[in-house]
Amino acid sequence: AQAILAQTVCFQASKLRAGCSRFCTSYSSHPCIMSQTKAEELYKTASHEDVAADIEMDLAGHTTQGSHGVNYHHPTTSGQGSIFFMPNKSLLGEGALQGAVGQIKSMGLTKALIVTDKVLVKVGAVDALTSLLEETGITFCVYDGCEPNPTRGQVNDGVKIAKANGCDLIISFGGGSPHDCAKAIGMLCTNGGDCRDYEGVDKSTKPMLPLVAVNTTAGTAAEMTRFCIITDEERHVKMAIVDWRLMPTMAVNDPKLMVGMPKSLTAATGMDALTHCIEAYLSTISNPVTDANALHGIKLIATFLPQAVEDGKNMKARDMMAYAEFLAGMAFNSASLGYVHAMAHQLGAYYNAPHGVCNAVLLPVVQAYNAKYVPELFIDIAHAMGYIEVGQDKDQAVAIVLKSIKDLNKKLGIPKNIKELGAKPEDFPTLVANAMKDACGFTNPHQPTKEEVLELFQAAYDQEY
Repeated sequence: AQAILAQTVCFQASKLRAGCSRFCTSYSSHPCIMSQTKAEELYKTASHEDVAADIEMDLAGHTTQGSHGVNYHHPTTSGQGSIFFMPNKSLLGEGALQGAVGQIKSMGLTKALIVTDKVLVKVGAVDALTSLLEETGITFCVYDGCEPNPTRGQVNDGVKIAKANGCDLIISFGGGSPHDCAKAIGMLCTNGGDCRDYEGVDKSTKPMLPLVAVNTTAGTAAEMTRFCIITDEERHVKMAIVDWRLMPTMAVNDPKLMVGMPKSLTAATGMDALTHCIEAYLSTISNPVTDANALHGIKLIATFLPQAVEDGKNMKARDMMAYAEFLAGMAFNSASLGYVHAMAHQLGAYYNAPHGVCNAVLLPVVQAYNAKYVPELFIDIAHAMGYIEVGQDKDQAVAIVLKSIKDLNKKLGIPKNIKELGAKPEDFPTLVANAMKDACGFTNPHQPTKEEVLELFQAAYDQEY
């Protein structure tokens, strides 16, 4: 029986463990078994730090800086495990909006504040929601003062309306801006104070008002994450408010609501989702769950984003992009992000540039920097993009991933550099200082110096392709 088991172990190990191709007939002498036994013994007798070096090597024989389809990305240092954040409930697919309104009715809530923007009200998109609310007897009032890159002032205005109307529920309708604005409104309604009080990580002390986030774009994943980005118009800074209490009660992704998105918005939000996947995959706090989300998100985006941009009525492409951006959200909601977002937030705040476009322009620049430190991680990214031919060649993987990002940007009509977004070199010192304080940059695979961040902004300014 031991011999048969050893044969099975060897067969599996031949696919997983580097250099383990020999056929063994003794169960107890097999190196995989010996390594496992040793690890188990150490785990029972030693502290987490003592066994860290042992557990960094998995069955594939890679270190934590290896190719990670079956591995960790970085050493675990907290000693407290990984946290995976998700909304209480998520509805996805055609007809999700109708299902969501039924769920709201069952929650026993009676008065909703709808947070959206004037464009969505003007074109009648919000009617799809309000008509369903009226049919189910849920009363509501509409706050359409949210604009791209929502500000403290807009949040405060929303809080006043919510309190004046006795709202016990918030429904955000739109893309990332209405969702973020709604999160901040819900937080201040119950916690009080100002948005500045909550900049950083987990600063609130009370649950926000129940929030149902109805998504109309496929990119930000704000409808299901704990991230909230609000512009401080006085400091010209985008505040990153990261708080587990800001996760919506319900996330709704109905591709029928995304059909009307123009090509430019489809492209920008899609590149935002791609950035989420790549940064989450490279993050220092990624884990096998977030890795799976990120890699499959990349696969879907590489396949369906060009199709969704080309034909906005392609329902399969729209649906798959909705799933892709949700997968991206699942990845970065727990693994966080990196310096693409840390820098993009500053461009958005300073020049009121679209967030997805800022990410798209910065993505190849920052990843060229990251590739100097974690080139092996680009192997799985290249494979997810469809470039299986790179095999395990990390240099080829880095080259093809960077080229693929630039080619996709060009195909989608994304600006080549931040100069086209209005950036000015004389502003770079301020942008650098603010980027280095941004919470999203803390999990970048390597922490750049002040001089290096300045060089990244300059490279993004000079970029041509």
